[in-house]
Amino acid sequence: MTAVGNGTQTAGRPTRLPRSARRRQLLAAAQEVFVAQGYHAAAMDDIAERAGVSKPVLYQHFPGKMELYLALLDTHCDMLVATVQEAMRGTLDNKERVSASVRAYFDFVDHESESFRLVFESDLRNDPAVRQRVERVEQGCIAAITDTIISDTGVSRAHAELLASGLVGAAETAAQFWLARGRQVPKGEAEALVAALSWRGIASFPLQGESA
Repeated sequence: MTAVGNGTQTAGRPTRLPRSARRRQLLAAAQEVFVAQGYHAAAMDDIAERAGVSKPVLYQHFPGKMELYLALLDTHCDMLVATVQEAMRGTLDNKERVSASVRAYFDFVDHESESFRLVFESDLRNDPAVRQRVERVEQGCIAAITDTIISDTGVSRAHAELLASGLVGAAETAAQFWLARGRQVPKGEAEALVAALSWRGIASFPLQGESA
């Protein structure tokens, strides 16, 4: 089995990677093993072998399989939340914000399909620590959209959160369905369809100072 990454050996001797680089290498190997085998079937031996390191090296960075799995979830959850936050900050055009939010989810499942399955289709969804992280990414995305809706429309936080949760739910569910059905609709068309559906609802709330 080949090792993840390059430069793990030089002239037959292990190369000492910087700690941050080694951590990224181990996380990449763990993701491949977890996605291929599922959490319960995966073993630390498999991950160490996939990364091309010894088990002691792996345990230097992660004390156990669960800690390694949670570190992967944190990385991908933070990435998705940051993408949605950037979608809110990237333009003042609310229609484009809706499109960018939907696009964030489709990009995530398209380019990071392994990451998406790790976060949203985990066989550990009922574990409290895993469930907390999945809820955190959903709440982080909702919060980013909620703040923008409040700032632009002046509606109450309760109303804004409900609208934001609807947008996030539609984007997440549609993107997951699109991936599961083998990307039958071209990605750009799929994004446009979901964005148009969401925008027709959001657009009924005018900007502050404008009449409905």
